[in-house]
Amino acid sequence: MKYEKIDKRLFERNRTKFMQKMKKNTLAVFNSNDIYPISSDSTMPFEQHRDIFYLSGVDQEESILLLFPDASDKKHREVLFLKETNEHIAVWEGEKLTKEAALATTGVRTVYWLDQFDTIFNNLMTEAEGIYFNTNEHLRANTEVQTREDRFIKRTKKKYPAHQVHKSAPILHAIRSVKEDIELAIMQQACDITEKAYKRILKFIQPGVWEHEIEAEIIHEFVRNRSNGFAYTPIIASGKNACVLHYVENNQQCKDGDVILMDFGAKYANYASDQTRSVPANGRYTDRQRAVYNAVLDVKKAAEKLLVPGTLIPEYHKEVGKLMEEQLLKLKLLDKTDIKNQNPEWPAYKKYFMHGTSHHIGLDTHDYGLYHKPIEAGMVFTCEPGIYIPDENLGIRLEDDLIVQESGAPKNMMTGLPLEADEVEDYMNS
Repeated sequence: MKYEKIDKRLFERNRTKFMQKMKKNTLAVFNSNDIYPISSDSTMPFEQHRDIFYLSGVDQEESILLLFPDASDKKHREVLFLKETNEHIAVWEGEKLTKEAALATTGVRTVYWLDQFDTIFNNLMTEAEGIYFNTNEHLRANTEVQTREDRFIKRTKKKYPAHQVHKSAPILHAIRSVKEDIELAIMQQACDITEKAYKRILKFIQPGVWEHEIEAEIIHEFVRNRSNGFAYTPIIASGKNACVLHYVENNQQCKDGDVILMDFGAKYANYASDQTRSVPANGRYTDRQRAVYNAVLDVKKAAEKLLVPGTLIPEYHKEVGKLMEEQLLKLKLLDKTDIKNQNPEWPAYKKYFMHGTSHHIGLDTHDYGLYHKPIEAGMVFTCEPGIYIPDENLGIRLEDDLIVQESGAPKNMMTGLPLEADEVEDYMNS
């Protein structure tokens, strides 16, 4: 891992929060992700399952965390199982966690090698009445690929059919959505790296550069600042490409007169950042581009103020829709007839702003959170309104990451990035 060591107190607190919400005399199991094959002997780069990382800080494959707060033997209330390391593995694959290093990383005092899991798990299951399985219940989840977790659940249900089954997901959605101070500090590092990359490309962009060249400048800055890389597939979309919400080809040349929509964020210590800026390829917005840009910025500023404790996200999105409707009327993209005749299920503003304004962010770019529950202090949200006008080859989106405060407006984690149209132009031309 490129990132600096994380204070193990974060993972100790996270485990405590989870175990406080478990039912009496139950245990919970969390598995690492697989290393996914491509073909031949090629594999995807390993990405740790965010839940076991959140609860332990372990960032390597073939690891299992077991939590059993009511275990009769105190040493089995928190147990970590790791792939046994040796000199051969160290030479061919690099250093893996030893038992001593695992304690220093996680704060878990009982560490066994993985080949002991079945025996110890069986002993603990004879004592437990129920088990928490860690299923993926994110609203956007794509669960077609079978995971290590899936195989464990299938095998365990078959072997222990009489045990009560519980879900880890509701607990994790609740506790992961409210960030600890250590997490916020890590996320700020991710945002700071993103800021450095953005400032770098503002000096690089000019008519004639290619979208993928901008992407290359970004990843250069990320890696040299200890980032794991992109938190998600970057969008570098010039001209009409910006009207494709998930444009990721990044293979076109940026032309004089284009606005380039750039949606990217650094990942640091598995935590994500997520920002979007829309800048003129030639360093100057046209009057029309500036008008649309300022309309999006006005919506963003007003929407941010709504991200306060007690707000319900569905209601928040409705309010942001009203703000956008007002701006689209001013831009003459909508008229009063459009509003009068609109479908309440798909309001008129959706023609130009068809996505949501905010989502949780943390260990995942679209992080855990319960959207039917009110916003709480300590949650982190994006705020990303946009206007997309294919007929004008123009798409503008602006996005920052915001920490919800106990009172008042949220704290912006990306205040160092040029945002006002004049600031963008001044920076590009300085």
